[in-house]
Amino acid sequence: MRFVRVLSWFVLVAGIAGCQQAPPAPAPGAATTAGAPAAQPYGSLAQVMRGIPFPNSNIIFDTQTNDPGVAKKTDGKDQGATSTYANTYGGWQQVENAAVALSETANLVMIPGRKCENGLPVPIGDALFQKGAKGLAEVGKQALEAAKTKNIDKMVDVSGAISDACLVCHEKYREVPQGKMRCVPVP
Repeated sequence: MRFVRVLSWFVLVAGIAGCQQAPPAPAPGAATTAGAPAAQPYGSLAQVMRGIPFPNSNIIFDTQTNDPGVAKKTDGKDQGATSTYANTYGGWQQVENAAVALSETANLVMIPGRKCENGLPVPIGDALFQKGAKGLAEVGKQALEAAKTKNIDKMVDVSGAISDACLVCHEKYREVPQGKMRCVPVP
């Protein structure tokens, strides 16, 4: 009899718990881990662009003339990081990583509050800037797929697509006289 009472209480508690409303799902893009840092800018747009897509796009462009599948030779004399880690995450894996960096840059440039080198806010609300960021994300995905094939001809094609994607913003925001006009769309 005692077993039946305990079992009844267990069923009742489980039934009540099962009827409780589940907590609402977090909004898309919201941090789901308590204490996780909020997305915030740490550098200017120029610093992000020079630090991430510039070197990584050049890794991809380099595949047009240099086969990433051939191990880099070091003379053993240079003790710098470039020599020491020349073949760590190198080759085609480096090209794949560079492609991912291009796509991820699209997220970084859209973080609210980032400033241009001249102190003006990055024009994240401008349709052209949004188109450029979306294009960067897309071309990064294309470059990743091309790199996975290890096909030089596909890398040549995607290199042109990267140049075109970058040009969307460069023509309007970058290729202007230095100073106050950067980050201001040129009509």
